[in-house]
Amino acid sequence: MAKISAAMVKELRDATGVGMMDAKRALVEVDGDMDKAVDYLRENGMAKAAKKGDRIAAEGLANVYIDGNVAAIVEVNSETDFVAKNDMFQELVKEIAQLVAENKPANMEEALAIETPKGTVENIVLEATTKIGERISFRRFEVAEKTDNQAFGAYLHNGGTIVALVTLDGTTDEAMAKDVAMHVAAINPRFVTREDVPAEVLEHEKTVLTEQALNEGKPANIVEKMVGGRLQKFLAEISLVDQPFVKDPDTTVAKYVATKNATVKSFVRFEVGEGIEKREENFADEVKSQMK
Repeated sequence: MAKISAAMVKELRDATGVGMMDAKRALVEVDGDMDKAVDYLRENGMAKAAKKGDRIAAEGLANVYIDGNVAAIVEVNSETDFVAKNDMFQELVKEIAQLVAENKPANMEEALAIETPKGTVENIVLEATTKIGERISFRRFEVAEKTDNQAFGAYLHNGGTIVALVTLDGTTDEAMAKDVAMHVAAINPRFVTREDVPAEVLEHEKTVLTEQALNEGKPANIVEKMVGGRLQKFLAEISLVDQPFVKDPDTTVAKYVATKNATVKSFVRFEVGEGIEKREENFADEVKSQMK
């Protein structure tokens, strides 16, 4: 058996971008043959995927899968929106959503460890990275559950760039729940009701509004009344049930669902790439860097 030196491990790591232990394991498997070690890593989906590990995956799709009284909403990212139109990628996102709904993992570690006939979810994501040629990342998920007296509603905008999942209480009307999900996707509320707004959020907004009123030169005895009115407006703007319903602005979401004696229990909204800082690159500089 060939002796695997540190220099050999470093050479393989530099060539493939894999971790030290993976590089050493590959060299051991092929008795120190560098070319065979590269092939081994590629065949096992590690080399090509690992080299893409530092790329930013901020595009992609979200999706919802409903299985009876359980629903899952997931986001899977790619590097370009072009890949999001790829049939294989779209099927991957749907498959992950279904697996999450069926297995109800408590966290991402459990989600990635879900077993499938093709391996774990982590493995099928890695395999997709290798086959598609871009970094693929299973970013986040949420699982929702309901009773037989409640309704799920899901809405996908533009094929899944924005996805909303709503749970209504007091009705089984899925069409109504979907209407509310469409509203959530379009208007992007932050909370279900104003009572759900955390005290620190309220206090921060009150401080900002007070400073605004004082900077407008309003007398101190007027500021408090102004802030109170503006705070109520702020709460109505960020609370789902108080917002004018997108399909009928003359009524609120609360009044709309009340026509079926329903209330909004919860909602989840995923917008692909939100919160991810996209890398801005100069094309000319990129070409120059590749010519060095």
